[in-house]
Amino acid sequence: MLAPLTQAEWAVLTLSMQVGVLAVALTLPPAILAAYALARWQFPGKALVNGLVHLPLVLPPVVTGFLLLIVFGPQAPLGRALDAIGLPIAFRWSGAAVAAGVMAFPLMVRALRLSFEAVDPKLEQAAATLGASRPVIWLTVTLPLALPGLIAGVILGFAKALGEFGATITFVSNIPGETRTLPLAIYSFLQLPGGEAAAMRLVILAVIVSMGALLISEWVAMRAARRVAGA
Repeated sequence: MLAPLTQAEWAVLTLSMQVGVLAVALTLPPAILAAYALARWQFPGKALVNGLVHLPLVLPPVVTGFLLLIVFGPQAPLGRALDAIGLPIAFRWSGAAVAAGVMAFPLMVRALRLSFEAVDPKLEQAAATLGASRPVIWLTVTLPLALPGLIAGVILGFAKALGEFGATITFVSNIPGETRTLPLAIYSFLQLPGGEAAAMRLVILAVIVSMGALLISEWVAMRAARRVAGA
């Protein structure tokens, strides 16, 4: 049984949760838009957009982190602009959330896209014949019916953000108390002689948190699916 967490372990866990929540919050709106566009719209370059959306899945995470550093680094124009308004990203925990969100984005889009594709267009057409506008139809028919996929996408994104390593360490480094999330803390302990025991505690903690998130998502998705079916 896992002994009570130390203050340092609580700090790592809290930071990891903050990064995961912010990553999902930043990524969810564009993921919904991208998923709906890929599921329902026909436009030139759709295959290219689909490839760009899924690019983080096939690129080495270190490459993604390096590209983020080029765009948001202290010497980059966008990075300097963000620094000037007090919103630095590189080498900050918020940057870890950005990196994690980029890596989680394709997984969220995929889950949402499948859910949008499963929504019967005839139900939307029926709402349109009753006088509902397109935004009202999307909010009251399409999105509720796609709710299980939305929940699955959120949990997948959170789990991916929680376990992200390569892009994070490349973009924001491994700074204790600032960017050292669970995977980075495990890596740090493994670099120390005799650090295997401390690393194993964090591994067990990561498994517990991830499994808990998956079980909660399964329960919520099942309730949402039953509610949609009942409706």
